[in-house]
Amino acid sequence: MVDKLKWLVAALLLIGGLAGFYYLADYALWMRVIALLAVVGVCIAIVLQTENGGQLIGFFREASIELRKIVWPTGKETTQTTAVVMAMVVLVSLILWGLDTFLVWSVKLLTGQGG
Repeated sequence: MVDKLKWLVAALLLIGGLAGFYYLADYALWMRVIALLAVVGVCIAIVLQTENGGQLIGFFREASIELRKIVWPTGKETTQTTAVVMAMVVLVSLILWGLDTFLVWSVKLLTGQGG
């Protein structure tokens, strides 16, 4: 029940911030943007205090731990892999071109359109 109340407070605060942003159009834009960002920050702080917010924080902690475990390829490995991919693309495109040419030739031969 407390989490639902926190979500409601955050939603009402955000709606109020948006309404104030447009209602106070006479003020400078930079002032309204800073105020709206402050309201959004407070809303995020409130939401992070809920159970779902705690799970979200835990998810980002685990994701950052997993990101530290990544072993990125070296520049040489990246270049070699790119070269292999490009060579395979050329090879497969030549095979498909040859197959297409053969099929067009055979269909023309079977239908009597080619000479």
